Amino acid sequence: MTPKLILTGFMATGKTAVGHAVAARLGWELIDTDAEIVRRAGKPIAQIFTEEGEARFREIEREVIRSIGGNPRRCPLCHGHYPAVVSTGGGALVDDTNCAALKQTGVVVCLTARPEVIAARVERSHTRRPKLMKGGKSVLERINELLAERALAYARADVSVDTSDISIAEAAERVIEGFNTYKRCKPSA
Repeated sequence: MTPKLILTGFMATGKTAVGHAVAARLGWELIDTDAEIVRRAGKPIAQIFTEEGEARFREIEREVIRSIGGNPRRCPLCHGHYPAVVSTGGGALVDDTNCAALKQTGVVVCLTARPEVIAARVERSHTRRPKLMKGGKSVLERINELLAERALAYARADVSVDTSDISIAEAAERVIEGFNTYKRCKPSA
């Protein structure tokens, strides 16, 4: 079976950029769960959080992740599930249902970065981050708080890659190396 290569991890660790690089290197499709959530909801994630709440966002996220595992497409080489790189949202692995579905679907690679690196990346970004706006705390304080809350969830990943001090290309290479230690698509005999 050809598993999917699933990227997860905290916001601003490089899931989208590294996901694009990995997909390009492997010649696989990239499935971005956040983009699929936006498509299904018809509005940006920040707007979903504001208008419908985090619970509704997580419900849509579960539906999207469930659909990825149930995709009937097959690999022409091994006849297993069609290979793809899947980039998830930062909180996807926290949900036990999502974690189980993702682990069953493929190899989970968690991208990490030091809190101060994440804070610098978030501050350079123009993306609104609803989870960082709670509690009136500084961005770095909120990042540390969320990282502590999610530590056990991220530890369930099969592979971890720290993106703090490496380029997107180098991160992509390390992700692929980690993935290859677990599963590889091989032609059937």
